Amino acid sequence: MAHETILLHGHIVDSLLLPKVLDLVLQYGGSFELAHIRIGKTREEPSDARIIVHAESPERLAQIIAAVQSHGAAVEKEADCQWEEAAADGVFPDDFYVTTHLPTEVRVHGKWVPVKGIEMDLGIRLDRNDQAPCTVPMAEVRKGDRIIIGHEGVRVTPLERPAQLDVFGFMGAPISSERPHGHLIAGIARRMQALRKSEAKILLAGGPAIIHGGGREPLAWLIDAGYIHVLFCGNALAAHDMEAHLYGTSLGLHLEGGSLAHHGHEHHLRTINRIRAIGSIEEAVRQGVITTGIMAACVRRGVKVVMAGTIRDDGPLPSVITDSVQAQAAMRAALPGVELALLVASTLHAVATGNLLPASVPTVCVDVNPAVPTKLADRGSLQAIGLVMDAASFLRELARQLGWKE
Repeated sequence: MAHETILLHGHIVDSLLLPKVLDLVLQYGGSFELAHIRIGKTREEPSDARIIVHAESPERLAQIIAAVQSHGAAVEKEADCQWEEAAADGVFPDDFYVTTHLPTEVRVHGKWVPVKGIEMDLGIRLDRNDQAPCTVPMAEVRKGDRIIIGHEGVRVTPLERPAQLDVFGFMGAPISSERPHGHLIAGIARRMQALRKSEAKILLAGGPAIIHGGGREPLAWLIDAGYIHVLFCGNALAAHDMEAHLYGTSLGLHLEGGSLAHHGHEHHLRTINRIRAIGSIEEAVRQGVITTGIMAACVRRGVKVVMAGTIRDDGPLPSVITDSVQAQAAMRAALPGVELALLVASTLHAVATGNLLPASVPTVCVDVNPAVPTKLADRGSLQAIGLVMDAASFLRELARQLGWKE
């Protein structure tokens, strides 16, 4: 029987970390002894637990330790992290450490050093002086890079529930289409107002349903009013936004009245073709070809736009990144400074953006499919809100809360 002693420290009771860790031990086939536990007497006072974990084999014990470490458990026996050189470009060593989206440190020469660029499902690379640990995607690993292996000398810090709770401070609230949304949207608006007064950025990742459902005008207003600083989307949102300006349609349907336009199925293709002939969306705005809508507002306000393509795209528009690895890198490069993310009506962009964000960034996921906000909430952040509702209704109510007049 193999065993290891782990430590938990912080607000481990009110954030439910202690029962979660004990449950994981049992799920992985282990057992535990609570060797010591001290519960803080006030909300501000942290708690501590010392737990001896038993498993039938060293291999099973290693699995358990890896699972509980991602929730903030630290191995009592401290040791420096271990590393191994990558044998080839784009290939991690076999036993590479896989990051979570929580704050992470590695122990180097007896000192705990924070890992930069924290993001889930990456590796950790050390520089040639065994310092400056940072995350690295698999595709960016180069032969000879020093990559952290195993779980020794790595510790993860769980997020603490904030002392002053707002709508982003509650974990585990039910995600349901029948749940009242008004107070949540009002709370999101208050957070956006506070962020606009600072140097922080607000990101929106959106899909074309925003255009089809009537969310184009409120989103354009939010951008023009300075509430959106980064936009992640695909070819479709931009194409249908500009189709709406040029033809008054989206997917060939009149936005006013919803009737089918004559040859309306061609409109998005003619829109893409016209922008390609001009050379760029920015130039189309400068020439006055596109003057209303989301893309025009982005150009006017200097919003950072990253358009990631898919295999089904028509055209695509200029600036659409058709290589998915390059698109991921461009999205990652746009994230510094983002302190709120709105993920609206796009399953692929919502999941991709959520995976790129550290857990400390408050996230709102809005979709008519409850599986999408549920998946984002299940990432484990204390600051994730899921709303099951259509994109246009969300954006209209959010914009109204912030001063938009229809």
